[in-house]
Amino acid sequence: MTNYLDFEKPLAEIEGKAEELRAMARANEEMDVDAEASALDKKGRELLEELYTRLTPWRKAQVARHPDRPHCRDYIKALFAEYTPLAGDRNFADDHAVMGGLARFGDRPVMVIGHEKGHDTKSRIQHNFGMARPEGYRKAVRLMDLADRFGLPVITLVDTAGAYPGKGAEERGQSEAIARSTEKCLQIGVPLVSVIIGEGGSGGAVAFATADRVAMLEHSIYSVISPEGCASILWKDAEKMREAAEALRLTAQDLEKLGVTDRVIREPLGGAHRDRDATITAVGEAIGAMLAELGGRSGRKLVKDRRRRYLDLGSKGLAA
Repeated sequence: MTNYLDFEKPLAEIEGKAEELRAMARANEEMDVDAEASALDKKGRELLEELYTRLTPWRKAQVARHPDRPHCRDYIKALFAEYTPLAGDRNFADDHAVMGGLARFGDRPVMVIGHEKGHDTKSRIQHNFGMARPEGYRKAVRLMDLADRFGLPVITLVDTAGAYPGKGAEERGQSEAIARSTEKCLQIGVPLVSVIIGEGGSGGAVAFATADRVAMLEHSIYSVISPEGCASILWKDAEKMREAAEALRLTAQDLEKLGVTDRVIREPLGGAHRDRDATITAVGEAIGAMLAELGGRSGRKLVKDRRRRYLDLGSKGLAA
């Protein structure tokens, strides 16, 4: 069953009518509804194209959060062989919002780390909706250290509304853990590539995405704060999230112009959730291309170039 977003309601009506006709035909074999159903299919596709060729930033934020988008676990299962999960930060606990471990990407051993949101109520609660606690970031630091020690490229898959803001997380050093993870990204002498597959929220995303190469799915978002949070602070009204989304320049297209992301990965018409396999394949191709770009560079050069990338961040937008 398709989950429709608010702005897709007219599309839901058209596709619903087409499905009703086909259901009636299945129940009564004498009915011929092919012409009517095909006409509705055509109308639905035209509307889908119209909606997705002029998505506003707020609508892109809604698509980025769609519950049926492929999540970290889906990408790991499809793109990586011999995945061996590694758990715990060797200090406090294992954070299920962050998953990672050793794997093979093609014929190359790698370390893959990502945020996992979960796909239903039970798994979302288990994974804390992808919002990591300090032990999640400390686990990521441990895995990046391990990758650096054995010369393994690191691939991160970012999909989080932000770090978990709970009392316990703050008591255990949330901000320090995020800072250490960001610092570790800048220190490791192996290729580090990142893909924003859904939401890239606040420091919780930066802690994984301070990489040599950053790619974003076409309808993903990456921002210092959510549109609702920004609206609450600036206008004292979370309902002004549409205006906030415009002002934040959080879309993949805006961030490519600003030099924050290196490439935008096309999504199927209607978003990643409408063709998960095609989306996952496109992400795999982008990861392969980014790793190829970094091939043959020494650890020292990787670290130097990565640091320079972030010291220069913003100059592209200022020049424009």
